[in-house]
Amino acid sequence: MKIFCIGDLHLSGQPATKPMDVFGTQWTNHTEKIKQNWLATVGEKDIVILCGDTSWALTLEEAATDLAWLSDLPGQKILLRGNHDYWWSSLAKMRERYPQFLFLQNDSILLGELAVCGSRGWKVPSNADFSAEDKKIYDRELIRLEMSLQSAVKQGAKEIVAVLHFPPFFHNDEVNGFVELFAKYPVKQVVFGHIHGENNISVFEGVREGVWYKLCACDTRGLCLY
Repeated sequence: MKIFCIGDLHLSGQPATKPMDVFGTQWTNHTEKIKQNWLATVGEKDIVILCGDTSWALTLEEAATDLAWLSDLPGQKILLRGNHDYWWSSLAKMRERYPQFLFLQNDSILLGELAVCGSRGWKVPSNADFSAEDKKIYDRELIRLEMSLQSAVKQGAKEIVAVLHFPPFFHNDEVNGFVELFAKYPVKQVVFGHIHGENNISVFEGVREGVWYKLCACDTRGLCLY
């Protein structure tokens, strides 16, 4: 079993509700390119973590085409909510309608001694436009992430892969609540998305204090899985 990650698929459904090629040539036929890379990489017994912004759909019903497309690809999929996943419904409703997916929300998924934990995340205090309202959401996301991490420890996880949609920080020397939580629990890797190539925003990737950080937004990785 191998574990892969990819984020920000921004599937547009059929008919396309929001074609992505308006954001650049790297998005031309992006769903077909992702599919071909996925089929060449992922086996049926592998795990694929999707770190948010999977579909532009506004409701779970409108997301049906995109989720069916995803379901047909090999591997067990773990889905996390992104800031544009407006189709994300109640956990009970999603699990009932799509039992083939694992939805990560305030809990953890145990894979042997490894657990996958996560939360959407949000803007961090180092953002220049970080507001009082952002602080409320940021604090709430920290609570949700810790609930997920605690769930993993209670299940006996020895190592944790933490999944966020937003980057946990931008600069190597930046300290915030996310960094502190990763140090408090046995987190070994952190994968995240949200940042796109056209944004020209620099975000830290690499090893910091024993934790490996990786940006997995699909367009920053040539529409391939990490």
